[in-house]
Amino acid sequence: MAKSPEDVSTDVSARDGVGEPTREYPALPPTAEPPSAGPPAAGPGQPPSRISGFARLLIFTFFVFALMVATCLGLRAVNVLPGFDNPFSDKTTDRSQPVLLQSMRDLSRYVAADGTFQVIVDLQENKENIPDFLVNRRTLFVGSGTVEEYVEFGSLSDKALVVDEEKNTVTITLPPPQQGTANLDMQKSYVVAEERGLLNRFGDAFKSDPGKQQQVYALAQQRITEAARASGLDERAKQNTENMLESLFTRLGYATVTVTFSSP
Repeated sequence: MAKSPEDVSTDVSARDGVGEPTREYPALPPTAEPPSAGPPAAGPGQPPSRISGFARLLIFTFFVFALMVATCLGLRAVNVLPGFDNPFSDKTTDRSQPVLLQSMRDLSRYVAADGTFQVIVDLQENKENIPDFLVNRRTLFVGSGTVEEYVEFGSLSDKALVVDEEKNTVTITLPPPQQGTANLDMQKSYVVAEERGLLNRFGDAFKSDPGKQQQVYALAQQRITEAARASGLDERAKQNTENMLESLFTRLGYATVTVTFSSP
């Protein structure tokens, strides 16, 4: 039976050992195809992996902006550029009206002493038979104020000053020292805490009542004024007034200066 050329070639290869793995030359795994120079093909259903022109523009713009900011900060650090103001900084506008002079008077009093006092006002307003969490207003206020003690010289009569030229003496009769009203120092006075009920908060949301705060101020002034009366401030005022008048008339050449205070 005649053989085809393919069969003859196969027999020759088998006889000569061509194409058969040997101990010196083991069989090698099939090599993969070399990667192409171009980008890998995208899988089915995936967009092509490349950056669009708009994205490149955004990246370039961000890089330029960051470079400009870094340059400006560096120049500012070496005091080449002036400082930059915060565009969102707080701004205070004073729209107050001009000061109006209401009255003017001449004073003839001698302020002989003053005292600074501090009081803690704890004022609470509530309704009977109603829980505090519904209706309640409690304010804890620290008030600091000054009280002056003065002697009024404007009301002196002609007999208040008696001068004896022969004995070189002076006798002065003065009215008793008077106490002024406490003046609150708002820079040193402050609200520590404030409690309000639910209904009070709801009402304050629609209307404001400045009189409530004024009530706390008035109570603090009253407490300080009362404390000043019992502090011995009037005795200090008398002593300071006597020392001032004795020093004044002694320098004028009088040997004896007597200062007395009338009964209130």
